[in-house]
Amino acid sequence: MKTISPRMMPRKSIALAAVTALTVLPLLAHPHAAEARAGGGFSMGSRGSRTYSAPAPSQTAPYGATPFQQTMTPRQQMPGFGARAPFGAGAGMAMARPRHPFMNGFMGGLVGAGLFGMLFGHGMFGSGMGGSGFLGLLIQLALVFFIVRWAIRRFSGGMGASIGAGAMGTPSPAGMAPQGARQPVGVAITAADYQAFQQALINIQTAWSQQDVRAMQHMATPEMVSYFNNQLSNLASRGARNVVSDIRFDRGDLVESWRENGFDYATVAMQYSMIDITTDMTGRVIEGDPTNRVSVTELWTFVRSAGTGSWLLSAIQQTPGR
Repeated sequence: MKTISPRMMPRKSIALAAVTALTVLPLLAHPHAAEARAGGGFSMGSRGSRTYSAPAPSQTAPYGATPFQQTMTPRQQMPGFGARAPFGAGAGMAMARPRHPFMNGFMGGLVGAGLFGMLFGHGMFGSGMGGSGFLGLLIQLALVFFIVRWAIRRFSGGMGASIGAGAMGTPSPAGMAPQGARQPVGVAITAADYQAFQQALINIQTAWSQQDVRAMQHMATPEMVSYFNNQLSNLASRGARNVVSDIRFDRGDLVESWRENGFDYATVAMQYSMIDITTDMTGRVIEGDPTNRVSVTELWTFVRSAGTGSWLLSAIQQTPGR
């Protein structure tokens, strides 16, 4: 049986300890940050047609926001941008260019009649010269050349012009933006709207701490409620509960606002602080510090029916660490 040298034991122990330290170090630096507060520290939700566009920087969030990690908005692939035709498709399209139907019949009859006459010794047009008149054959070939060139210009010129106008003028359906991606217009945000955003921040965090999904349904879109519900279920499966208290709004500013498809959108950067702890079902703190406030900067996007109705939370985005 192979024996292990005593000198090898320290090396293996050191290696095992190093691997363990590297595994645990990220958890010590960010102790379950993904399970803190409503949203869990993720970027999730939808911002309409701007879901995949980076929000503009602001004073509160000068580095913008991180891309969405969870969203139900499908990525629209705009035809005509970044798409390449298959290899050889250009030549195939050129060869398959539509021709005038009358042009096809005229040329086919002209060439067919000429070849038939030459095969049977009557010249191109059966003029009676046969094959003895070489000069006459040249004259006939020249005549055919000019007739063919005239016919091509006569019947292909108009069609070519119309094709060029279609390519350079109005866009083809394949190059149009999908319906719904209209150019948004700005939306005026009033002082009452800003007050509503701050109150929504407090109300949603409170409902989150109380695990009140029904209350969230009146403050957020169904997409966001589904994310909150999943996060609360994951906590419950671990026998844990996240509690956010003493929320204080520090500052914030409007990042952008727009209207599209009958809805108003507003993305605001908000910096706030709170007591953020996670307890077990008996109330014992297992994560966080009940005496230490945590400061957070996030971008919240709200949506409502154009000009009316209450604002609903439709997205939360985290700010990149710098």
